[in-house]
Amino acid sequence: MAQREGRLKTCIKDNYGSPEELAKILDLGVVMLFYLEEDTFSRREVQSVVEVLKGIGEWLRDK
Repeated sequence: MAQREGRLKTCIKDNYGSPEELAKILDLGVVMLFYLEEDTFSRREVQSVVEVLKGIGEWLRDK
């Protein structure tokens, strides 16, 4: 598990600079979901994506 977390941290740093920067991008993704057109996805599908994005953002801020 520690090795996987280390690879994730390296990937985040290499691609986004910091967990905080990735969290900002995820926050933007959440905002973008609010501008989806009707009937693109079910309400529940969108809510599920938002919950996951928010959870990842919170996890990144806590690490």
